[in-house]
Amino acid sequence: MWVTADYMATTLFSLRLSSATASGARTHLVPTPYTIKMTLLDAACRLDGVNIARENWEWLRGGVVALRPAEHVVVNNTFIKVLRPRRKDSKSKEEGENSEAGGNADAGFFQRTIAYREYAQIDGVFGIALEVQQDEHALLLNRWLPMIQYLGKRGGFVQMVSEPIALDNLLPDYLLLDGKPRPFDLDAILTQLDDAGDELTFEHANIYSGERMTIGKHRLFRTVALPYQVARSSRGYTAYRLVRKTEDQG
Repeated sequence: MWVTADYMATTLFSLRLSSATASGARTHLVPTPYTIKMTLLDAACRLDGVNIARENWEWLRGGVVALRPAEHVVVNNTFIKVLRPRRKDSKSKEEGENSEAGGNADAGFFQRTIAYREYAQIDGVFGIALEVQQDEHALLLNRWLPMIQYLGKRGGFVQMVSEPIALDNLLPDYLLLDGKPRPFDLDAILTQLDDAGDELTFEHANIYSGERMTIGKHRLFRTVALPYQVARSSRGYTAYRLVRKTEDQG
Protein backbone atom coordinates (compact mmCIF):
# COMPACT_ATOMS: atom_id res chain seq x y z
CA MET A 1 0.00 0.00 0.00
CA TRP A 2 1.15 3.52 -0.83
CA VAL A 3 0.16 6.78 0.85
CA THR A 4 0.58 9.81 -1.42
CA ALA A 5 0.21 13.57 -1.04
CA ASP A 6 0.80 16.55 -3.35
CA TYR A 7 2.69 19.72 -2.46
CA MET A 8 3.78 23.02 -3.96
CA ALA A 9 6.87 24.99 -2.98
CA THR A 10 6.02 28.49 -1.74
CA THR A 11 9.63 29.66 -1.35
CA LEU A 12 12.99 28.76 -2.82
CA PHE A 13 14.20 25.23 -2.08
CA SER A 14 17.76 24.45 -1.04
CA LEU A 15 19.16 21.13 0.15
CA ARG A 16 22.91 20.92 0.06
CA LEU A 17 24.59 17.89 -1.45
CA SER A 18 26.31 15.80 1.21
CA SER A 19 29.54 15.97 -0.81
CA ALA A 20 29.46 19.80 -0.91
CA THR A 21 31.75 21.96 1.18
CA ALA A 22 30.87 25.02 3.24
CA SER A 23 32.38 27.28 0.57
CA GLY A 24 30.74 25.65 -2.46
CA ALA A 25 27.32 24.17 -1.81
CA ARG A 26 25.24 22.82 -4.68
CA THR A 27 21.61 21.90 -4.10
CA HIS A 28 19.52 18.85 -4.82
CA LEU A 29 16.68 19.26 -7.31
CA VAL A 30 14.31 17.18 -5.17
CA PRO A 31 13.96 16.35 -1.46
CA THR A 32 15.76 13.18 -0.45
CA PRO A 33 14.17 10.16 1.29
CA TYR A 34 16.20 10.93 4.42
CA THR A 35 14.86 14.49 4.53
CA ILE A 36 11.27 13.31 4.07
CA LYS A 37 11.53 10.66 6.79
CA MET A 38 13.14 13.07 9.27
CA THR A 39 10.43 15.64 8.55
CA LEU A 40 7.73 13.05 9.21
CA LEU A 41 9.50 11.99 12.41
CA ASP A 42 9.42 15.61 13.55
CA ALA A 43 5.71 15.77 12.74
CA ALA A 44 5.11 12.58 14.73
CA CYS A 45 6.88 14.04 17.77
CA ARG A 46 4.89 17.26 17.63
CA LEU A 47 1.50 15.64 17.01
CA ASP A 48 1.59 12.38 18.95
CA GLY A 49 4.56 12.73 21.29
CA VAL A 50 8.04 11.29 21.48
CA ASN A 51 6.95 7.85 22.70
CA ILE A 52 4.62 7.29 19.73
CA ALA A 53 7.30 8.54 17.35
CA ARG A 54 9.84 6.12 18.85
CA GLU A 55 7.44 3.18 18.55
CA ASN A 56 6.79 3.87 14.86
CA TRP A 57 10.28 4.87 13.78
CA GLU A 58 11.32 1.39 12.64
CA TRP A 59 8.69 1.03 9.89
CA LEU A 60 9.02 4.69 8.90
CA ARG A 61 12.80 4.31 8.59
CA GLY A 62 12.54 1.21 6.40
CA GLY A 63 9.73 2.41 4.15
CA VAL A 64 10.39 3.00 0.44
CA VAL A 65 9.92 6.60 -0.71
CA ALA A 66 8.74 7.57 -4.20
CA LEU A 67 8.52 11.01 -5.76
CA ARG A 68 6.60 12.59 -8.62
CA PRO A 69 8.88 15.48 -9.66
CA ALA A 70 7.56 18.92 -10.55
CA GLU A 71 7.34 20.06 -14.16
CA HIS A 72 10.17 22.60 -13.96
CA VAL A 73 13.04 23.46 -11.63
CA VAL A 74 15.15 26.60 -12.01
CA VAL A 75 18.39 26.73 -10.01
CA ASN A 76 19.83 30.14 -9.19
CA ASN A 77 23.63 30.31 -8.95
CA THR A 78 24.72 32.96 -6.48
CA PHE A 79 27.46 34.07 -4.13
CA ILE A 80 26.63 35.33 -0.67
CA LYS A 81 28.57 37.01 2.12
CA VAL A 82 29.13 34.89 5.22
CA LEU A 83 30.93 35.19 8.54
CA ARG A 84 33.31 32.33 9.27
CA PRO A 85 35.17 31.69 12.55
CA ARG A 86 38.89 32.29 12.27
CA ARG A 87 41.15 29.30 12.64
CA LYS A 88 43.53 31.44 14.65
CA ASP A 89 42.29 34.52 16.50
CA SER A 90 44.56 37.29 15.25
CA LYS A 91 42.75 39.86 17.36
CA SER A 92 41.64 39.85 20.96
CA LYS A 93 38.01 40.04 21.94
CA GLU A 94 38.38 43.64 23.03
CA GLU A 95 40.05 44.63 19.77
CA GLY A 96 37.32 42.89 17.82
CA GLU A 97 34.58 44.73 19.68
CA ASN A 98 36.35 48.05 19.24
CA SER A 99 36.91 47.44 15.54
CA GLU A 100 33.24 46.64 14.99
CA ALA A 101 32.30 49.90 16.63
CA GLY A 102 35.03 51.91 14.92
CA GLY A 103 35.41 50.58 11.42
CA ASN A 104 37.21 47.30 10.67
CA ALA A 105 34.41 44.74 10.83
CA ASP A 106 36.71 41.99 9.56
CA ALA A 107 38.68 41.83 12.82
CA GLY A 108 37.98 39.67 15.87
CA PHE A 109 36.81 36.09 16.03
CA PHE A 110 35.05 36.13 12.64
CA GLN A 111 36.18 36.98 9.16
CA ARG A 112 34.09 38.03 6.22
CA THR A 113 34.21 35.83 3.15
CA ILE A 114 32.01 34.65 0.30
CA ALA A 115 30.40 31.29 -0.37
CA TYR A 116 28.67 29.72 -3.36
CA ARG A 117 25.04 28.73 -2.87
CA GLU A 118 22.28 27.39 -5.09
CA TYR A 119 18.57 27.98 -4.58
CA ALA A 120 15.94 26.14 -6.61
CA GLN A 121 12.54 27.42 -7.67
CA ILE A 122 10.33 24.32 -7.91
CA ASP A 123 7.60 25.23 -10.42
CA GLY A 124 4.54 23.01 -10.26
CA VAL A 125 3.02 20.36 -8.04
CA PHE A 126 5.19 17.49 -6.83
CA GLY A 127 4.06 14.33 -5.10
CA ILE A 128 5.48 12.33 -2.20
CA ALA A 129 4.59 8.68 -1.64
CA LEU A 130 5.58 6.23 1.09
CA GLU A 131 5.06 2.47 1.13
CA VAL A 132 3.41 0.97 4.22
CA GLN A 133 2.47 -2.58 5.17
CA GLN A 134 -0.35 -1.96 7.66
CA ASP A 135 -3.52 0.13 7.63
CA GLU A 136 -2.66 1.73 10.97
CA HIS A 137 0.58 3.02 9.49
CA ALA A 138 -1.36 4.58 6.62
CA LEU A 139 -3.63 6.31 9.14
CA LEU A 140 -0.61 7.75 10.92
CA LEU A 141 0.82 9.07 7.65
CA ASN A 142 -2.55 10.71 6.97
CA ARG A 143 -1.96 12.71 10.17
CA TRP A 144 1.73 13.44 9.66
CA LEU A 145 1.91 14.35 5.96
CA PRO A 146 -0.16 17.56 6.33
CA MET A 147 2.32 18.71 8.98
CA ILE A 148 5.18 18.96 6.45
CA GLN A 149 5.78 22.71 6.32
CA TYR A 150 9.27 22.89 4.83
CA LEU A 151 11.79 20.59 3.20
CA GLY A 152 15.54 21.01 2.96
CA LYS A 153 17.05 24.17 4.37
CA ARG A 154 14.89 25.90 6.95
CA GLY A 155 12.72 28.45 5.21
CA GLY A 156 12.10 26.26 2.14
CA PHE A 157 8.37 26.23 2.81
CA VAL A 158 5.93 23.90 1.05
CA GLN A 159 2.13 23.80 1.05
CA MET A 160 0.00 20.68 0.72
CA VAL A 161 -2.48 21.00 -2.15
CA SER A 162 -4.36 17.70 -1.83
CA GLU A 163 -5.26 15.42 1.04
CA PRO A 164 -3.28 12.19 1.48
CA ILE A 165 -4.76 9.17 -0.24
CA ALA A 166 -3.97 5.46 0.01
CA LEU A 167 -3.37 3.43 -3.15
CA ASP A 168 -2.85 -0.28 -3.65
CA ASN A 169 -0.40 0.36 -6.50
CA LEU A 170 1.93 3.26 -7.13
CA LEU A 171 1.01 5.51 -10.05
CA PRO A 172 3.34 5.20 -13.08
CA ASP A 173 4.46 8.85 -12.94
CA TYR A 174 6.16 8.27 -9.59
CA LEU A 175 9.88 7.62 -9.35
CA LEU A 176 11.12 5.06 -6.82
CA LEU A 177 14.01 6.40 -4.74
CA ASP A 178 15.28 3.05 -3.47
CA GLY A 179 18.44 3.06 -5.60
CA LYS A 180 17.69 -0.22 -7.40
CA PRO A 181 18.96 -0.36 -11.01
CA ARG A 182 16.30 0.39 -13.61
CA PRO A 183 16.36 1.50 -17.25
CA PHE A 184 16.65 5.27 -17.60
CA ASP A 185 16.99 7.84 -20.35
CA LEU A 186 20.55 8.80 -21.30
CA ASP A 187 19.69 12.47 -20.77
CA ALA A 188 18.54 11.87 -17.20
CA ILE A 189 20.45 13.43 -14.33
CA LEU A 190 22.24 10.90 -12.13
CA THR A 191 22.50 11.95 -8.52
CA GLN A 192 22.93 10.42 -5.07
CA LEU A 193 20.10 10.83 -2.58
CA ASP A 194 20.59 9.94 1.07
CA ASP A 195 18.27 7.58 2.94
CA ALA A 196 18.00 6.16 6.43
CA GLY A 197 19.97 2.96 7.02
CA ASP A 198 18.69 -0.06 8.93
CA GLU A 199 20.99 0.76 11.87
CA LEU A 200 19.67 4.30 12.27
CA THR A 201 17.91 4.03 15.62
CA PHE A 202 15.60 6.62 17.11
CA GLU A 203 18.43 7.73 19.40
CA HIS A 204 20.67 8.36 16.40
CA ALA A 205 17.91 10.36 14.71
CA ASN A 206 17.28 12.35 17.89
CA ILE A 207 19.61 15.38 17.77
CA TYR A 208 19.36 15.77 21.56
CA SER A 209 20.60 12.25 22.41
CA GLY A 210 24.28 12.88 21.61
CA GLU A 211 24.54 9.68 19.54
CA ARG A 212 26.87 10.06 16.57
CA MET A 213 25.63 9.31 13.06
CA THR A 214 27.95 7.55 10.61
CA ILE A 215 27.81 7.98 6.85
CA GLY A 216 27.47 4.62 5.10
CA LYS A 217 26.00 2.99 8.19
CA HIS A 218 23.22 5.19 9.52
CA ARG A 219 22.85 7.31 6.37
CA LEU A 220 23.09 5.56 3.02
CA PHE A 221 23.47 7.06 -0.45
CA ARG A 222 21.43 5.68 -3.32
CA THR A 223 22.02 6.51 -6.98
CA VAL A 224 18.87 7.76 -8.70
CA ALA A 225 18.25 8.92 -12.28
CA LEU A 226 16.07 12.03 -12.14
CA PRO A 227 13.97 12.47 -15.33
CA TYR A 228 15.12 16.05 -15.90
CA GLN A 229 16.84 17.65 -18.86
CA VAL A 230 18.59 21.01 -19.04
CA ALA A 231 16.23 23.28 -20.95
CA ARG A 232 18.25 26.50 -20.70
CA SER A 233 21.27 27.77 -18.82
CA SER A 234 23.41 30.84 -18.40
CA ARG A 235 25.97 32.22 -15.98
CA GLY A 236 23.35 32.91 -13.33
CA TYR A 237 20.89 30.02 -13.58
CA THR A 238 20.08 26.59 -14.95
CA ALA A 239 16.53 25.61 -15.95
CA TYR A 240 15.45 21.96 -15.94
CA ARG A 241 12.32 20.46 -17.47
CA LEU A 242 10.68 17.15 -16.64
CA VAL A 243 10.79 14.46 -19.32
CA ARG A 244 7.71 12.31 -19.07
CA LYS A 245 7.61 8.63 -19.97
CA THR A 246 5.11 9.35 -22.73
CA GLU A 247 7.70 11.57 -24.43
CA ASP A 248 10.26 8.78 -24.27
CA GLN A 249 7.83 6.31 -25.78
CA GLY A 250 6.85 8.73 -28.56
